[in-house]
Amino acid sequence: MALSYKARRRWSLVILLIGLPAYIVAAISVVNLFDRPAIWLELLIYVGLGIVWALPFKFVFKGVGQADPDAPQDDGDA
Repeated sequence: MALSYKARRRWSLVILLIGLPAYIVAAISVVNLFDRPAIWLELLIYVGLGIVWALPFKFVFKGVGQADPDAPQDDGDA
């Protein structure tokens, strides 16, 4: 079942305000469990994790920045 435009906007806000900071803390915690790698490897790990977090949520963010497709259209005949 597809999410409505309003539901996708709400979920994207929740993901960005709660999920992303939680993911950042988790990623840093996991990387810190091991000895600190070389700076280039650490950067590569964080860039990879930064891309991976968004892949499952791609359908939520798709089209959120555009106008609501279900909203009534204004003719401009005022």
